[in-house]
Amino acid sequence: MKYILVSGGVISGIGKGIIASSIGTILKSCGLRVTAIKIDPYLNIDAGTFSPYEHGEVFVLDDGGEVDLDLGNYERFLNVKLHRDNNITTGKIYQQVINKERRGDYLGKTVQVVPHVTNAIMEWVEKVAKIPVDNTEASPEVCIIELGGTVGDIEGMPFVEAFRQFQFRVKQENFCNIHVSLVPQPTAGEQKSMPTQNSVRALRGLGLSPDLIVCRSKTPLEKEVREKISNICHVGPSQVIGVHDFSCIYHVPLLLQEQNLTQYFAKRLSLTIRPRKSMLYKWRTLAEKHDRVHTSCTIALVGKYTKLEDAYASVIKALRHSAIMANRKLELTIIEAAHLEEEMKTKKPVEFYEAWKKLCCAQGVLVPGGFGNRGTEGKIAAVHWARTHNKPFLGICLGMQMAVIEFARNELGLKGANSTENAPDTENPVVIDMPEHTNGNMGGTMRLGARKTIFKTECMLKKLYKNKESIEERHRHRYEVNPSLTHLFEEKGFRFVAQDTEGVRMEAIELDDHPFFVGIQSHPEFKSRPLEPSPPYLGFILASCGKLPQYMQRGCRLSPSKNQKTRRHFQSYQTKHKNSKSNVRSTLMIFRHEHLLSTEEGDSDLEEELSKIVLEGKNHSDSNDSTSSESTKGSK
Repeated sequence: MKYILVSGGVISGIGKGIIASSIGTILKSCGLRVTAIKIDPYLNIDAGTFSPYEHGEVFVLDDGGEVDLDLGNYERFLNVKLHRDNNITTGKIYQQVINKERRGDYLGKTVQVVPHVTNAIMEWVEKVAKIPVDNTEASPEVCIIELGGTVGDIEGMPFVEAFRQFQFRVKQENFCNIHVSLVPQPTAGEQKSMPTQNSVRALRGLGLSPDLIVCRSKTPLEKEVREKISNICHVGPSQVIGVHDFSCIYHVPLLLQEQNLTQYFAKRLSLTIRPRKSMLYKWRTLAEKHDRVHTSCTIALVGKYTKLEDAYASVIKALRHSAIMANRKLELTIIEAAHLEEEMKTKKPVEFYEAWKKLCCAQGVLVPGGFGNRGTEGKIAAVHWARTHNKPFLGICLGMQMAVIEFARNELGLKGANSTENAPDTENPVVIDMPEHTNGNMGGTMRLGARKTIFKTECMLKKLYKNKESIEERHRHRYEVNPSLTHLFEEKGFRFVAQDTEGVRMEAIELDDHPFFVGIQSHPEFKSRPLEPSPPYLGFILASCGKLPQYMQRGCRLSPSKNQKTRRHFQSYQTKHKNSKSNVRSTLMIFRHEHLLSTEEGDSDLEEELSKIVLEGKNHSDSNDSTSSESTKGSK
């Protein structure tokens, strides 16, 4: 097992998660099995009880783990499924150590940070690094560990000390330290290397010497600055990696690859490289497509945690994945739900009218999840506007519940219909508390993790999921649609198209005679990938830009199939170059270049078919050449 530790300096939020994910991507492109661990030095057991304003969204894993949002980056970049133990917190470590002490595992010894806490950290890392995270069920070969916070933070000291020991425990040839630092640049001045020098000096003082220094900057790292950092921080110039700001994060793996990180890791960690060029080819295509698209699609996100964009990180990324796939540039308008409420018309009229203007100008309306009463009436108002104006609507978790409440009030005539979360004494509880289990605590007691959902009827959502009979998406909620009232909705064309395995919990809704009005109780954004967008989000974006009908007609394909396009391209190329002697060879080269990424996707039949056509073309070309030669001799 090879271990790569990613630490950070100067400031937090510098981009260690993206750097770690990108390193994993280029290693995976080398045919290696990669896993990832995120260390958060806070005392919380997990991220489940955090406010979204503390660390952004709470990311949910298949096993129900509520973890830091950086694990979402790992899953999206590496296309793996991580586990709750892939997120280590100080709280988890201390809880484990204290439990051992209570059981008497330490045989009466004085329990200390060194060695007991540091040993617990090292043992945890070694155990989790061996857990399979992909479909092969084979143990990973490389484990990337991101140490949260910055070097010098007092809460992170036990972890730094643990890895100081760990590098000798696993041997130098199996351990590599990457330090991410900031290279600031004043408005009208040169890039400054002093913060990085101080950060590396502090790290070395704690017993860790970085093998690579990744310098974050606004503009490309200048040669003089690179050489200065190399000289003072005791690394070679090639070990100083520049990562400047890009239009999108999909460029980062490509930038690291251009700086020869694959060759460095192969030599430094004695890795066996099995190149998969197709993987980075896909990333390059994705990044170029993102930069090339200019036609926009405006989406209104009506939420309550609008002061911090990371509070809806996975939702926004799922929208971006879908927009790129639909050849659209996402124009996201985030609206504070409370500003849409009627009482704001008199309290804060400017915010009220601005919020409604943004909503009315949007091509689609998305209402994401959330907790608590604040802003719910504004969300209900947004749902009502989208429903009555035939605007594409997607409700996620609480957003679906708001759609149910809005329909109950305005179409079913259920006066005061509400959720018991917001109005415990409501006379028409259309959303009720249905926890799977409870122990009296707040943390870890919701319906969490991947749950099976079964489609009970033919519907648009089922088609978006490629006509699967059942799906598995991740959940995080306590409240559900009241199953005793669903028949009233069904009679009015408000259909509950999917349920849980027991047929009690309503998992998805659709509204008849509407371009796109979909709600889903789960959080499909957690499984969205850059190269494979979440089906509900993709359908929503396509509906918002008017491309959904064509998509459905093609059998849920954005364009004619790849095989059809390749055959047409081959035929047109043959026609254009029918008199060229290099025709056959050129055509085959173009085919292999354009289908570099298809070698793993079952296109061998297509390649064989085109090879036959190429061979026939070659034979025909040779026959024409011989005939031409004979006629030339005869004329002479």
